[in-house]
Amino acid sequence: MTILFECTYRGDRYFGFGLPKADQPLSLTPLRNLDLGKLLAEGGDIAVLLASAETVTVPVSERDTVSFRPPLLPGHLGDAVVGGFMQTHNVKVDADTPSQPNWFLKGLGDVLRTTGEELRAPVGSVALTEEAEVVLVHVTDAEGIPRYVGYTFGNDLTDIGRFRRHRGHLSYAKLCDAAVAPWLFLDEPPRHVTGHVTIERDGEPCWRGDFTTGTKALHYGLDDIMSELFSYDALLAPGRVHYAYIGADRSSFHDGFRMADRDRVTLDFASHGVTLSNTVRCASPTLAAAAHEGS
Repeated sequence: MTILFECTYRGDRYFGFGLPKADQPLSLTPLRNLDLGKLLAEGGDIAVLLASAETVTVPVSERDTVSFRPPLLPGHLGDAVVGGFMQTHNVKVDADTPSQPNWFLKGLGDVLRTTGEELRAPVGSVALTEEAEVVLVHVTDAEGIPRYVGYTFGNDLTDIGRFRRHRGHLSYAKLCDAAVAPWLFLDEPPRHVTGHVTIERDGEPCWRGDFTTGTKALHYGLDDIMSELFSYDALLAPGRVHYAYIGADRSSFHDGFRMADRDRVTLDFASHGVTLSNTVRCASPTLAAAAHEGS
């Protein structure tokens, strides 16, 4: 299985392969003017390109100066669309389950956060929860056809309390940042993904739970829901990168836990060796009012 990542090092853009280990040097290839998303959408072989390219080795002592980026994130953040599907998993099926799941928009490329960055939530969020998910990445080619190029993993932070209070407010409930792993798996979507969530408050663990996701856990056929989504021309501008969160298992909210401002959420996708850790940041109404008065 090939895993691709992009990063910045000493002010320049690079790409590399594999899941980097913190205690080992990092081998990088200069990105220069190469558009990896376009190359993948056109069926190009990155491995052939890599074989003839120069590489840079980052020593372990400088690993903390490397900044990993969301996979294939365009330079112009408006060229990325981040969205997903609601209540897709078998564990959430009930008598009211529709034939096509609700799709939601989280935002453009600026809502994506990698591990270590804060996840912003709106002021006045009712009840925030994590959602550990598989994230599909598509790149729209020059003819306006969305091409699947791989998958990664993410945390679809959601104000589930607002959705529960008013079912018509799904669109508002989803307007939180989304965590995404920088590793792009150049393979078919995974059938079975397992892992666990740890939430810390004031540096101490306060909730822990397991999750199961992947296409095997879905109530819907993945090809069906993606075909329906991409039947709308409004989404298909050439060069646009789509990040589709395909739904989550039960979360801490379903266990009765209530997340708070500054809680740290760590998702360990143990079956695939990927970890995402982010602090939730929700400005209080008092701070927001003070900032407004001072402007």
